[in-house]
Amino acid sequence: MEEKSPDTLERIRQAALEEFSEKGFLGASLRQIVKNAGVTTGAFYGYFSSKEALFAAIVEPHAAALMGRFMEAQTGFAELPEKEQPEHMGEASGNYVDWMVDYICRHREPVKLLLCRAEGTSYEHFIHNMVEVEVDSTLRYMDVLRRLGKDIPPLNRSLCHIIASGMFNGLFEIVIHDMPREQAFRDVAQFRTFYTAGWLKLMGQ
Repeated sequence: MEEKSPDTLERIRQAALEEFSEKGFLGASLRQIVKNAGVTTGAFYGYFSSKEALFAAIVEPHAAALMGRFMEAQTGFAELPEKEQPEHMGEASGNYVDWMVDYICRHREPVKLLLCRAEGTSYEHFIHNMVEVEVDSTLRYMDVLRRLGKDIPPLNRSLCHIIASGMFNGLFEIVIHDMPREQAFRDVAQFRTFYTAGWLKLMGQ
């Protein structure tokens, strides 16, 4: 009966968090997780069907939160009347980035698994998927600006992908380097200033 308790589930999750953090998903040993959790293999399978199911149970809430809020920000901005989009551009992206930094600082360990230890799982392309959404949104916004009469030069999708990839990988340095909260907010604010100036230059603004 003890093995069916919430305490047992928490021991499994904590042992898994430590094992995945140290070795990544591919290198992690299910046998070691079970041993460190102090449960039998049979008890483990009463909770999770596989090592990947266990990994997903840890990271999915955070993947859903980060991607969900990101998509809400993208959709909310795209639904604004086109003539209002330029004045809200910095506000929309800034609100999401501030929320994201705060979220990362409150959930460091599982977010680090999601972003840095997910090779071999369905989450290994998480950052790439965010980048693709950002690229699509950027290209749509440039079309909006052209319709509003702005002289926006043609920019290849490949270039937009490089820039968006650099942005997201830069933002997620917070996770990789376990930045203290105040430093994370300060560095990201300055990074966004740099990033925004680059975009304005490219677009001839």
